[in-house]
Amino acid sequence: MELRTLGYFVAVAEEESFSRAAERCRVAQPAVSQQIRSLERELGEQLFERRPRSVVLTPAGRVLMPYARDALAAVASAKAEFAAREGVLTGDLTLGSVDGVEITPLPRMLGTFRSRYPDVTVRLVGGTSSALLDQVRHGALDAAAIAHPLQPLEDSLGHRTLLRDEIVAVVRRDRREARQTSITLQELAGTALISYGPDNGLHPAIDEAFRRADLRFAPAYATNDVALLVALAVEGVGIAVAAGADPEVHLDPRVIAVPVTPRIPYRKVLVWRRVPAPAAPLRALLALSEPYLAE
Repeated sequence: MELRTLGYFVAVAEEESFSRAAERCRVAQPAVSQQIRSLERELGEQLFERRPRSVVLTPAGRVLMPYARDALAAVASAKAEFAAREGVLTGDLTLGSVDGVEITPLPRMLGTFRSRYPDVTVRLVGGTSSALLDQVRHGALDAAAIAHPLQPLEDSLGHRTLLRDEIVAVVRRDRREARQTSITLQELAGTALISYGPDNGLHPAIDEAFRRADLRFAPAYATNDVALLVALAVEGVGIAVAAGADPEVHLDPRVIAVPVTPRIPYRKVLVWRRVPAPAAPLRALLALSEPYLAE
């Protein structure tokens, strides 16, 4: 079992395509297909289910995936460690990111990181908080910027705070509620709400706040596009409930952000696995993050 073949296997699984995996690995598609067939013969099981427009892992492929990722990560970490010993940091750093991290210190951190460690390849992957957190747990991502879940993170995960913020009500200025100093959850429950979908990382925090007040959080319109949330509020569809620090909330003069009572605070955090120990590129990012972030 060759390391290169495992790299092809992971690429096909993540891209769900032999052609896209070949482009990613910068080889011809027949070479990838041949290596995967050779690996399947070696293991005695089919690793992919070939579909008309995509390929997906078989049960055997899902069993192999964590071993393949661990093997690739171990080799990459070893290379990075020895490069770091020579004073030149190399390797790869794969970071997950939810929407909205542009208002956190993360872009500045990555700018500094790029200037100090130009030989490290940084790859950004988008997604929802829950999906990205699972990828960190399983080693598919080195770290991810996500909304902190309601439950505490397990001890095997490290995290630092990127942003502390709270949920606000976005109200059209000609509505009565726009003249209030705050809006209660009871008032919000009695109007048409516009807010995030269930897959958004902030949805659980809002839902939990309503539940504690014996109210039901049931948005009439659900979208993770904050610009659309605001646009719907402008058009009189209802009151939007969104992150107060999001720039979209404050761009349109026809709406105003009103505090919510009781407060619904949330955090965005950078999260990573403590075990196995972070590789050199992630350690370098965490080290330079100290002036920006807190535990």
